[in-house]
Amino acid sequence: MARSPDRPLKILHAVRAPVGGIFRHILDLANGQADRGHHVGIVADSLTGGERADAALAQIGPRMALGVHRIAIHREPWPTDVIALSQFHRLSRRLEPDVLHGHGAKAGAFVRLLPHRPGTIRIYTPHGGSLHYPPTTLKGALYGRLERALMNRTDLFLFESVFARDTYERMIGHPQGLIHCVFNGVTAGEFDPVTPATDQTDIAYVGEFRHIKGADLLIDALANLHANGRPVTLTLGGDGEETMRLKAQVERLGLTSAVRFIGHVKARDGFSKGRLLVVPSRGDSMPYVVIEAGAAGVPMIAARVGGIPEIFGPNSEALFMPGNAVAMAQAIAAALDDPATTQLRAKALRERVFQHFSQKAMVEGVLDSYREAFTKT
Repeated sequence: MARSPDRPLKILHAVRAPVGGIFRHILDLANGQADRGHHVGIVADSLTGGERADAALAQIGPRMALGVHRIAIHREPWPTDVIALSQFHRLSRRLEPDVLHGHGAKAGAFVRLLPHRPGTIRIYTPHGGSLHYPPTTLKGALYGRLERALMNRTDLFLFESVFARDTYERMIGHPQGLIHCVFNGVTAGEFDPVTPATDQTDIAYVGEFRHIKGADLLIDALANLHANGRPVTLTLGGDGEETMRLKAQVERLGLTSAVRFIGHVKARDGFSKGRLLVVPSRGDSMPYVVIEAGAAGVPMIAARVGGIPEIFGPNSEALFMPGNAVAMAQAIAAALDDPATTQLRAKALRERVFQHFSQKAMVEGVLDSYREAFTKT
């Protein structure tokens, strides 16, 4: 049933873990949709996120006409998933949303496992999720089978990068539902320059401490630089499941005087701590940290992986081979040795982000996709 563009929609976003780029995406999207007069709500896991998630949800809560709701949702398949799904079902029946938008594999499954209600469209944005597991692994085979089972219970697939879309179609298949790509976007204030900290190190990392984010590779690259007579210094801004392992790695490699851990920081505060930002990811779809740094004109190099080349576009000289500490070390040395060229690339990337990765374009693209999905149901 088609919806008038002038009629406010009731939109319920669902996510498992309220952390990282996926959570940032939902908050920006929900805020933008509320700004345009839609009635929005958020459902998120109650087991993760800690005080930061609590504070962020409390801040956005007054703007959410459908409310903010927490349900205990485990990351892996879990016996209590039946209870969580039942709670989500009851909430959905009570709120009667026009749009159920699941973000990530677990929330995407919950949205599509609900009985279909006429007048409601079901949206799925994978955000990487189960697609990070190779199909040759046990988890990859299991998650792939689950994704295929749910594929045609989806009215609209919204991918944040062409890479994510192509990966899904290669690993899972080509769905019957509508498929759109809408880039992540940042707000106007994020294009303001970052003031350098007085205690800058040579390089900085900002993000979660998870294997896929590659902070351990960056530490190995730093060790390579030191072994070749370059005493480069590093600030690591973030936290996560690999924190203790990374600290042990720094100590084992004799880098304690060259590396500092500053814990979780806001992205721009982390950017200010280094003359060069390094994004060492093993895998990423459309990472916000790259878009945020690009918007602020922060000198940056990154792994040529996932959707990162889509952000950089013609500025691909700043990308290095993923999963290779030696290649990363060489890219760091080259960027630090030629700061003028590095700064010119940062300026060009800022202009590209301004043109293609704004929050306004993201929100409008998502809403236009919703409207098209309604015409197809």
